[in-house]
Formats: sequence, structure tokens, C-alpha cells
Amino acid sequence: MQLPDDQIRAGHIPADLYRQIPPGTDLRRVVIVQEAPRSYKGPIVLTLVVLTGSIALLLVIAFVAQVVAGAAVAVLSATGGLSYTINRTTTKRKNLLSK
Repeated sequence: MQLPDDQIRAGHIPADLYRQIPPGTDLRRVVIVQEAPRSYKGPIVLTLVVLTGSIALLLVIAFVAQVVAGAAVAVLSATGGLSYTINRTTTKRKNLLSK
């Protein structure tokens, strides 16, 4: 019984509480109520849920933006309003053509 909690569970009444008990009180009927230790499980789980939800929301927004951009390019290129060409000429070929 090294910890105060162990002493209270064993029925030991600490001296400071013993002095507060009125004389003539039956000590077998004295109940000492302790405050429960703080649990950090709730705030930790809440933080993890918020972080996971935020990451999932950002991934959904990025995916939707990519789909919208792809659809916009497809519509504009189909209507002739946008064209994209890849020029793959090499520097050797440019030099040969310029001579």
C-alpha cells in the first residue's frame, strides 16, 4: 500500500480527512468518494476522426476537380475551341532544317 489510492481502497482514512470527521461518527459507515481519473481516449479519438475526415474531404475535392478539368478539356476540344499539340522535334532536326 504505497499509493494513497491503495490506502483508501483498503479502508484507510488519511489523517487530514480523519480530522474532518465529527466525533462519535461510526468510521465503518464513512464512505470516501474519489474523483475518477481523467480519460484522454475521447479527445484523442475525436482528433483522429476529424483528421481522417479532413483528409478524405481533401482527396474527394481533388478528385472532383480533376474530373471537372478533364471534362472541360474534352468538351472544349470536341467543339474546336481548344486544341493541344505535342511538338516532338529534336534539336538536330531543327538545325538541319535551318541550314
